[in-house]
Amino acid sequence: MFDETGSTNTNAMDHARAGGPAPCWFVTTMQTAGRGRRNRAWVAPRGNLASSVLEILDVTPSVAATLGFAAGLALEKALRQVSAEAVRRAPDSAANDYRLKWPNDILAGGAKLVGMNLEAEARPDGKLAVVVGMGTNVVATPENMPYETACLHALGVSASAEDLFAALSDSWQEMRGIWNNGRGFPDVRALWLERAAGLGQAVSIKTGTSVISGIFDTIDDTGCMIVVTTDHKRIPIAAGDVYFGDIASAKATQ
Repeated sequence: MFDETGSTNTNAMDHARAGGPAPCWFVTTMQTAGRGRRNRAWVAPRGNLASSVLEILDVTPSVAATLGFAAGLALEKALRQVSAEAVRRAPDSAANDYRLKWPNDILAGGAKLVGMNLEAEARPDGKLAVVVGMGTNVVATPENMPYETACLHALGVSASAEDLFAALSDSWQEMRGIWNNGRGFPDVRALWLERAAGLGQAVSIKTGTSVISGIFDTIDDTGCMIVVTTDHKRIPIAAGDVYFGDIASAKATQ
């Protein structure tokens, strides 16, 4: 664990390039130059948890991408574990409403609590160095974000970043085992759908300059979101910014 670092994902990939052993965790409670999806800044103020796990995998890039769903399940389970006492005291708390937002966020009561980012790089031996980065708002939320955010302490969860990581490291082993180098993705997919945000709701996905709108129906066996449009087409979405609800289209076009 670093006292402070620029980016745990960068640390992890540097370790892989240097031939370091894996799997290996890179963790800090103060990250100053982290990046989320689409290279967006993700700064972890002191006391938040920035954690990245490095895995060396003998799989294709498309299979490696599904590891992100197992990571979401692992962190959601860890969050429920450290939130158990707060939920017992206040059953209506958003700490009792963690949901997995496709492709790789975790929401608490509809607000973003966790951002995740998966990176992969081919190695000379043909295997992939895969880094799954997970940034969790424990004591504070990032400033000036364009969406609603949440942090554990504001939800009444008194766990520290260290407490959360202890739970995460255990749940990662479980979910990594279920995923089983992609062979167990059907089981991961079923578990993920049970915890999915916005399933069956109106959704708009912004991909570049285009927007696709419809109903979030499911994810397929590759992890793509399946959107059913008003003309009953089933559109697979591999990546994009997701907006739920009746105002989804309006938000996506902003």
